[in-house]
Amino acid sequence: MISITEAQELVQSWQDDGQKVVFTNGCFDVLHRGHITYLQEAKATGDKLIIGLNSDESVRRLKGLRRPIQCIEDRAVILEALGCVDVVVEFVEDTPAELIAELQPNVLVKGGDYQEDEIVGRDIVLSNGGEVKIIPLVEGVSTSSIISRILSGKALD
Repeated sequence: MISITEAQELVQSWQDDGQKVVFTNGCFDVLHRGHITYLQEAKATGDKLIIGLNSDESVRRLKGLRRPIQCIEDRAVILEALGCVDVVVEFVEDTPAELIAELQPNVLVKGGDYQEDEIVGRDIVLSNGGEVKIIPLVEGVSTSSIISRILSGKALD
């Protein structure tokens, strides 16, 4: 995981080299097949993929006091191990708007559970000539359902 300043420098360098920088964000707590598919498809929309990763505190505010299951350091290491991920940057706010404004990615990607007009940072990216892409979610796979299954002691059918 790198600092926002380091990420800004990398983005500028990549863009100077003509590479298309893709940004997405999320909690990525208890990584699953849906996350992997989503991140691979996000990377395919450009050359470099940056993940804005919610801090532990922002996950708690968004998901409740029983989350995250994994701390920010563990979530970052897991994401950084994926071949499709180039950079992970933590953000502490409830939304990635500030981070998107500072990084100025070429492409902003979110999952199919969003409508384009509700995607945070959309206006920032579009005003700089960038693109916004929505990637369909993998049906029936979610961190919440995995956590529920673990807590209930249910095996797969």
